[in-house]
Amino acid sequence: MLSKNSNKTNRLVTGFFMKDINEPSASEIVVNNESNKSAVVKTETSSTQNSGNKKSAGISSQMQLLGLAKSFVLDGGVVSLEKQMPLEDRAQKRVRISALRKQQNLESIIQKSLAYCSSTEVTDKADPDWFVTFTQLAEDVSNQTMQNLWAKILSGEISQPGSFSAKTLKTFRSMNITDAKLLAKACSLSVSDQTKKNIRIISGAYQTPSLFNFFSKNREKNIPLSQFSLSYADLLILADNHLVFIQETESSPMNKYEKFTFSFNNTPLTLAAKKQSCVLKFYKFTPIGSELASLISANGDNDYLQFLKSELSVNFSVVES
Repeated sequence: MLSKNSNKTNRLVTGFFMKDINEPSASEIVVNNESNKSAVVKTETSSTQNSGNKKSAGISSQMQLLGLAKSFVLDGGVVSLEKQMPLEDRAQKRVRISALRKQQNLESIIQKSLAYCSSTEVTDKADPDWFVTFTQLAEDVSNQTMQNLWAKILSGEISQPGSFSAKTLKTFRSMNITDAKLLAKACSLSVSDQTKKNIRIISGAYQTPSLFNFFSKNREKNIPLSQFSLSYADLLILADNHLVFIQETESSPMNKYEKFTFSFNNTPLTLAAKKQSCVLKFYKFTPIGSELASLISANGDNDYLQFLKSELSVNFSVVES
């Protein structure tokens, strides 16, 4: 019976699951490829299946639910008794379609991942247990953009074992496309050190209070991140996903002319203190956030950089080199 129905079932799986009903309207997330170039992956939407655009889709929530139920073989309770398959047959069909869907998702991710892997570079042996965990977490991912990110995780781990921990995999599995876009936005405002393991979003600076500057209006400057589409609510979401620490961190008070060197959008950025006892404030990415940030090559927000230079100019000189 399996061979008789396999073609029909496969067409059903392919027809439905290659489209993402709940996917947002078309936008872009830039995904790093192995050669450090950028591949732009657009979210794919169907004009008739976009849940966020009811007017253009012309499909009610009830019809969308019925469509989902039918595709997942869960519509037995809403059809007439004479048209119902036996309960046991419905359960077996649902298991079969679910297995086919998971197989299709994993094969798609493997196919995408091969494009990121080197055919000549020799690497250490990958951990089979890690791969088992990966397949268990990725098998239900049908969103094309998210599949590309899972493919990048797989290729990164195969190329350099230990790049992505099991904790990172589990965190990423709990994220949706909106969370991934939010991470990409945070990356566009971030600076990193040379290792790219310490990633920060500079949120302000000040000079430690003293008798001479206590009443100065320019002693402290804060960067309104919400002005660059990263609100405090967004930071809370990032923190809830274990991607950033919600508590602001401060540098140690810096001596006059002391420097910090970062990288912004792959360009060296030097911040030098103009005065004694200047302090930088920032939000730090967690280790998980830093690992996942390596997947996304978000273009640096130049408006943010220019604003940063202007606002910090009282206490710091900011120079691109």
